[in-house]
Amino acid sequence: MSLGITEIILILVVVLVLFGGKKIPELARGLGKAEAEYKKAKEAIENEVSEFKAEVEKAATIEPKKKTPAKKPAKKPVKKAKK
Repeated sequence: MSLGITEIILILVVVLVLFGGKKIPELARGLGKAEAEYKKAKEAIENEVSEFKAEVEKAATIEPKKKTPAKKPAKKPVKKAKK
């Protein structure tokens, strides 16, 4: 189900009639700019996702600090009274 040569030519003629010779380059320029903006946004999102993934992996590898029990003061020995 591909387009043949005659269908492509017919589509180009209809586009030329609808938009005119001067509008077609402007439309193409606008499409090019839109495509460039799309690529920039896509790359920015991919970078953000990869950075977030790296941060999550880094946080997962760091072990939480173990709480050391508080040291109790040493008990003083009880002195026995002399008799």
